[in-house]
Amino acid sequence: MRTTFLPFSPPYISREEIDEVVDTLSSDWITTGPKTKRFETEFATFLGAESALALNSCTAGLHLALVVLGIGSGDEVITTPMTFCSTVNVIEHVGAEPVLVDVEPDTLNISPSLIEKAVTPKTRAIMPVHYTGHPCKMDVIIKIAREHRLFVIEDAAHALPAQYEGKAVGTIGDLTAFSFYATKNLTTAEGGMLTGKRELIEKARALSLHGMNRDAWKRYDKGGSWYYEIDAPGFKYNMTDIQASLGLQQLKKLDRFQERRHEIVKRYNEAFSGCPCLETPANLPSVKHAWHLYTLRLNLKTLKINRDQFIEEMKERNIGTSVHFIPIHLHPYYCIKYCYRPEDFPVAYSNFLRLISLPLYPRMSDQDVDDVIEAVLSVVKSYRR
Repeated sequence: MRTTFLPFSPPYISREEIDEVVDTLSSDWITTGPKTKRFETEFATFLGAESALALNSCTAGLHLALVVLGIGSGDEVITTPMTFCSTVNVIEHVGAEPVLVDVEPDTLNISPSLIEKAVTPKTRAIMPVHYTGHPCKMDVIIKIAREHRLFVIEDAAHALPAQYEGKAVGTIGDLTAFSFYATKNLTTAEGGMLTGKRELIEKARALSLHGMNRDAWKRYDKGGSWYYEIDAPGFKYNMTDIQASLGLQQLKKLDRFQERRHEIVKRYNEAFSGCPCLETPANLPSVKHAWHLYTLRLNLKTLKINRDQFIEEMKERNIGTSVHFIPIHLHPYYCIKYCYRPEDFPVAYSNFLRLISLPLYPRMSDQDVDDVIEAVLSVVKSYRR
């Protein structure tokens, strides 16, 4: 058994990122400036997106997307219960109503057939979440949206760099928000990116910095003017050049990071796919999976312990794990406000009870992977019925 604790998902920061940050700290500009602009340009090029806006979080991107599309009080936005709270919180922030529909049993992504049934005259947008990095069925979702004249805002917090039928996530919907949180495939410690059509991104850009018509870099750089005007009551959502410094170097390494993630996934699948106590993640042929998360589903009927006890057993074996996610309708705020019951979304709820996320990150050594596999199979062997 492993003698030291293996954390669930630490970042992979090397000398290149450190040197880039030091270069920024040694310069005359540390907040939103030239490196943030470079990061936006290189990120958009990487995806093939028309335009990109660097932000302080994916949550900021989702919120701005709703605002620039004019979604607010009296509107409905269809999304999934199988997501982090920020996806639904931002819908509440603009005064709209989140309409949850259940997920598909294989990918745990939002069910297009249930989206279709949930559309009403008040529906303004669909917000699919590419759960664990596996893209949703975007062709069907886009078709529904076009038929009903709805916007599509993609929550791609897990989905860099994912593709659906050869198209990069970030180039499909009207607007797409990415996360660069510390655990993500590319990190800027905290941060995010919004991609989409140039006109929408420029509207979001102004709103991301108080609604000012000139950012600080343009005002304080040589030839700039101190004068600015507030065109709308905006927000404080801008990314700094310190964060962008991390992103510039992480983006260069992303393909290599992904190769390692795929290697680890292959090892996990080979080890677990033949075990009747375990269900490995779906990976449909129409997609390129980003593999942000590796989520095992326990066949609880074959085990003497539940999911929470399984996690404790993994901890005893020095392996960090997590659960993604506690479905939205189980959280007190949403449960009370919308009178949800656990069984209202049976696929999301039943799968939540048996989900466990295993360590998956480029820093893992082959021995680390072996240790995770050994621990999982050891727990299964000890508690199998």
